[in-house]
Amino acid sequence: MSETKTITMSARQFDQLRKIIYERAGIHFPDAKKYVLESRLGRRLEELEIEDYDQYVQFLTIGPYKDDEFQEMFNKITINETSFFRNEPQLEVFEKQVLPKLIEARAGNKRLRVWSAACSTGEEPYTLAMIIHRSLGVRLMDWRVEVLATDISEKVLTDAQGGRYTDYSMRTTSPLVKQRYFKQDGPYWVVDPTIKSMVNFDLHNLKDRMAAKRYGTWDVIFCRNVMIYFDDTMKALVVGGFGDQLASDGWLFIGHSETLRGLNTPFVQTTVSHGFCYQKGVPTSGSTPGSTFGSSHGSSHGIAPAHVHAHAHGVKPVAGGALAAVQAALKGTAPSAKPATTGLKLT
Repeated sequence: MSETKTITMSARQFDQLRKIIYERAGIHFPDAKKYVLESRLGRRLEELEIEDYDQYVQFLTIGPYKDDEFQEMFNKITINETSFFRNEPQLEVFEKQVLPKLIEARAGNKRLRVWSAACSTGEEPYTLAMIIHRSLGVRLMDWRVEVLATDISEKVLTDAQGGRYTDYSMRTTSPLVKQRYFKQDGPYWVVDPTIKSMVNFDLHNLKDRMAAKRYGTWDVIFCRNVMIYFDDTMKALVVGGFGDQLASDGWLFIGHSETLRGLNTPFVQTTVSHGFCYQKGVPTSGSTPGSTFGSSHGSSHGIAPAHVHAHAHGVKPVAGGALAAVQAALKGTAPSAKPATTGLKLT
């Protein structure tokens, strides 16, 4: 294949691909984002030595490598834009207003559970662990704190588990936090082992509400800057699942550019300044309706297993001879080696 050849994506092929992405990940690509798929997947087709998008759709949907290739495609078409202590005013609401209430309410069983959904490369869950660590202080040894971090991408979870970050991830982190919770190793900032031990990582698709039930009930759920890529149907599905799994006095935090307004969900928005946070139940004088169900959902604490274990996912390099593997997969024969796979913000 010539390096200068441009692989054109037809409207039909674009429609096929965005349908696959939506069905698998819930992310909606409007017509105006066709160029995103075309530019980023064009490079992937070159890596695989595939001549057109019809072949690629087959490779993505047929044969033993479709799941691996979906992961690879997902990593190609999304950008994981995050940092430690991102949107600090919102995190201050969590630390100064929400967390003290929960610590008081959970004083009996001394158990606190926080879920960072769509955690990307781990900056958010580690940030939440740091906030909890400094809020509880010496009391931490008496508490059972669980921070679960999930994402649909194996690659970002692998990076997150490593706990090593560049200056770019630290751009919104204060010098005091760097000194207390990180160790510098050459060009990298390494997360303190105590903080790492507080966070468990797991591969999870937010579309899968049934799979999410295994995690049990949460006191706080952070799901920031991912629902902007969902349509209303997907938003309602995901937020409805959060409603099922959030404690009756729990809190849901979303991104500053996101809203649940107009959706049929069990949540009402609080009027806490800079909070972008929701609780379940009937609106009060301090809440703004986000369209609520007649009743709220929830379950008792202690459903989840003692620990949610992290998945150690490897990142597969681009293998040589990809064309032979692709052709074999398209013909329905098994090649001798597994084909290539190499990695959220749509631009």
